[in-house]
Amino acid sequence: MAIQNKGTLFQPDAEGARTQFAALCYRVVKDKPQILLITSRGTRRWIVPKGWPMAGKTPGACALREAYEEAGVIGRVADRPLGIYPYIKLMDDRSEVPCAGLLFPVRVSALRAEYPEVGERRRKWVSRKNAAARVDEPALAQLIRDFDPRQFRL
Repeated sequence: MAIQNKGTLFQPDAEGARTQFAALCYRVVKDKPQILLITSRGTRRWIVPKGWPMAGKTPGACALREAYEEAGVIGRVADRPLGIYPYIKLMDDRSEVPCAGLLFPVRVSALRAEYPEVGERRRKWVSRKNAAARVDEPALAQLIRDFDPRQFRL
């Protein structure tokens, strides 16, 4: 099944492709959205929180759970995703898996000082433009640049 996303065609059912649910964590300061980025555990690249599907949880609830575990986020998640982006996930055994990241906006109300992966990652609030420049995935960068929190009632 192909998904049209801002003019690009992505094949999430390509051989071996898997889906993860991602959180675009944001807050609004002086009428401007800020994006929370975290570092990956292995390569220390700037990314958004994301994880695998969980039994009994909706995709949005999975994204919100990952945002808590990876960044200490407390907030509300949108019912509908912002978009989808392709990327390659480096697994613990160093193998590479093609993935589709289904990106859900999460309005952050608080950040916990203590959370499951606190010692494994850094987190940083940045502008949309800065966030788009820091992530490696072009389609994710475009989704961040185009994000307008007024489109979501959170």
